[in-house]
Amino acid sequence: MIHSLFLINSSGDIFLEKHWKSVVSRSVCDYFFEAQERATEAENVPPVIPTPHHYLLSVYRHKIFFVAVIQTEVPPLFVIEFLHRVVDTFQDYFGVCSEPVIKDNVVVVYEVLEEMLDNGFPLATESNILKELIKPPTILRTVVNTITGSTNVGDQLPTGQLSVVPWRRTGVKYTNNEAYFDVIEEIDAIIDKSGSTITAEIQGVIDACVKLTGMPDLTLSFMNPRLLDDVSFHPCVRFKRWESERILSFIPPDGNFRLLSYHVSAQNLVAIPVYVKHGISFRDSSSLGRFEITVGPKQTMGKTIEGVIVTSQMPKGVLNMSLTPSQGTHTFDPVTKMLSWDVGKINPQKLPSLKGTMSLQAGASKPDENPTINLQFKIQQLAISAGSEKSNFRSFLAASNTLMFAGVIVLRLLGHQAVPRTDVLYAISPESSRDAVPVYTLTVAGGHLESRALKDLKVSQVTGNN
Repeated sequence: MIHSLFLINSSGDIFLEKHWKSVVSRSVCDYFFEAQERATEAENVPPVIPTPHHYLLSVYRHKIFFVAVIQTEVPPLFVIEFLHRVVDTFQDYFGVCSEPVIKDNVVVVYEVLEEMLDNGFPLATESNILKELIKPPTILRTVVNTITGSTNVGDQLPTGQLSVVPWRRTGVKYTNNEAYFDVIEEIDAIIDKSGSTITAEIQGVIDACVKLTGMPDLTLSFMNPRLLDDVSFHPCVRFKRWESERILSFIPPDGNFRLLSYHVSAQNLVAIPVYVKHGISFRDSSSLGRFEITVGPKQTMGKTIEGVIVTSQMPKGVLNMSLTPSQGTHTFDPVTKMLSWDVGKINPQKLPSLKGTMSLQAGASKPDENPTINLQFKIQQLAISAGSEKSNFRSFLAASNTLMFAGVIVLRLLGHQAVPRTDVLYAISPESSRDAVPVYTLTVAGGHLESRALKDLKVSQVTGNN
C-alpha cells in the first residue's frame, strides 16, 4: 500500500523520509514540486498527483506537507485519513507538530511510524495503544536513554492488541472517573445585508476524553438524530444499533479520541452571534477610496464577545491606508496588503468601528469585488447550535453590498483550553453500592445544553467495571 512517506516544509525541503516496502528515490517528489509551483497557495496543491510509476497523496498541516507514495491503486481517502492520523499522533506525542519538534524527536518519530504501518499497511493507529508500544518522550526518559543506551520501545505487547477491543487497553484504573465531550462545529453560512441568515451548513465533530476504570460501556442519545447526515464513527461505535435505534453505543478508548463527525444540511439555520456593517468603496479615476466597518453583537444571550480580531487582505492596488479605530489597535502592511485590527472586547453600548481612507495606485482599475474580511472571536459558555464557546468565521463582502459568511465558525461546548478543568461540562459519579458493579451517570454541570442542530446532547447510561 504505502511505500514511502516524505515530510516537506514550506520552503520545499525534504527534512524527513520513511520507507516501508521499498526505497523510493526522492526524485519522485519533483512531480509534487511542479504541482506546488502551479498552485497559488499551499492549500491548493492537489491531494492526489499521478506519476508514470507512482501516485503521490498529500495533506498540508502545520506548514508541513505529508506526502505518501503508493504504487497501486487504493482508495485515496483511506491514505489521506491515515496521513491525518499521523499528524494527530505527532501532536499528541509532542504537543505540537512542527519541523523543529520533529527533528528534535526524530528517533521517536521513526519508532512511531514503524508501529503505525506494517509492510505499508496500517497496524496500530490508536494513540493509547501506541503510547504503550512507544513511550512518549520526557526529559527524564531522554536522560536515562542517553546514559543507558535504551530506547522508548515498550517491553511487552499492549494487552489491548490481543483483545476484541484493540482500541482500549485492559486493566485501566483511575482514582477519579470522568469524561469530557467537546462538540466542535464549522458553519458555512450566507447572511444578507440586514444580518438575517439565508442559508447555513454545519460540519461537526464530537471529541471525547474518557478516563474511566475497567471496561465501560457507554450509551449516548440525541434529541433529534435525524438532523445528522454523513455520519462517520470511531471503530468503537456499534453501527448496527445506530442504524436501528439512532443511539451511540460504544466501549470508548482510554484517553482522547474523536467519537464521530457529521453534517447538518442547510435547512436548519444557525443564529450567527455577531453582525458586520461595512462601507467599502473604490472610485474610478480616483486615488482615494473609503473604508468603514463596524462589528456588533447579535443573539448572544447577554454574553460578552471577547478576543475579537479583524483581518482583511486588501487588493494589490491599495498603497496605504489611513484609518482611525474607535477601539483597539490596527496595523496595515503595505507589502503584503494585510490589514489587522485587534478589537478586544465588544461593548454593546459603544460598538467598535474602523473608519478612514485608502490610497490607491494611480491609473489602476477598480477591483472587481470588495476584499475578504476575517473575524475571530470568543464567547464563553454560549449555546449556539450545539453549544458555543469559541468562534471564528470568515465573511465575504460582495460588490453589491451583500454580506456573505462563507468561512467557518468553530462552536465548542465547555472545552479543555478556554475553560479550566474545574468547570468541566460532564461530571461522573458512581451510583451503586461498594460490592455492586458501579453505574456511572453523566450530568451537566451548571445548566443544560440547548442546541438547534443537535438539540440536547445527553448520556442516557454509562456503565463500567472496576
